[in-house]
Amino acid sequence: MAQIRKSRLPAPRAAMTHSTIDLYTSHFGLTERPFSLVPDPDFLFWSPVHQRAYTMLEYGILTRAPITLITGEVGAGKTTLLHHLLRSVGEEVTVGLIANAHGDRGELLRWVLLALAQPADPQATYVDLFGQFQSFLISEYAAGRRVILIFDEAQNLSRESLEELRMFTNINSGKDDLLQLVLVGQPELRDMIRRPDLTQFAQRVAASFHLSAMEAPTVRAYIAHRLHVAGAGHDLFSPGAADLVHAATRGVPRLVNQLCDLSLVYAYTKGQQRVSRLTVQQVLDDGVFFAGGVTSDAPALFQTHRKQKAD
Repeated sequence: MAQIRKSRLPAPRAAMTHSTIDLYTSHFGLTERPFSLVPDPDFLFWSPVHQRAYTMLEYGILTRAPITLITGEVGAGKTTLLHHLLRSVGEEVTVGLIANAHGDRGELLRWVLLALAQPADPQATYVDLFGQFQSFLISEYAAGRRVILIFDEAQNLSRESLEELRMFTNINSGKDDLLQLVLVGQPELRDMIRRPDLTQFAQRVAASFHLSAMEAPTVRAYIAHRLHVAGAGHDLFSPGAADLVHAATRGVPRLVNQLCDLSLVYAYTKGQQRVSRLTVQQVLDDGVFFAGGVTSDAPALFQTHRKQKAD
């Protein structure tokens, strides 16, 4: 698989100014920020759980599963996996990416058409839009291409929207289905699909995976990996600092990125060449790290080691 065809991708990140990039990167010998919160496939870390999730994602696509379901907590790395997938699909696949779709079934259909680079006349009736959508799927099939619709943040879809999507998967040409769906969202999406009134939808889910948070050894490897990609010549986080990051974030990748980034800023302001456990704890004590409701054992862990020599 080579490149994406006819997909709506998020706009590229705005270029940072030289002064912003050099906030601490030059100090630590880095070529770029290693812990940006923006999903970046170049920094994708293949933890065992992410490998399994991506394998199921590929399995769903290659076996032409009607619906593939990927769930995980906020910041677990779902969108990054999606972007990696989008970079690998080839010319034989037409992809439409829809994020945060909302509205009634007519609005959902307009989101879909726009994601596929098709016009969606605001004055068109639902019947007209559906006819246009079906004609597009048939034309792609005739050209030897299959269509995949990817819904990010799919937990925001209503029950009615999910039922509408199920109906989309019924469009076929003989024995061949013309459309595949990939739904990516938070854990409540899985719970919603398991409801008795969505049994028919659940039965069409042929591939699924739930992304769990990273364990402490994986967080240490994750931090080292992102630093290496950003040009670090040595470990910039002590083992104790990495363990405290895990305790404070519960291993959620986005939160790990946020706390590590702040810790590098603190180490830079103190002229340190390495982030210590004490530096991470100072970030936590100052309240600049907002974990979004994640509770952790970080304060208790630090109290246990407070009398030990800073690493």
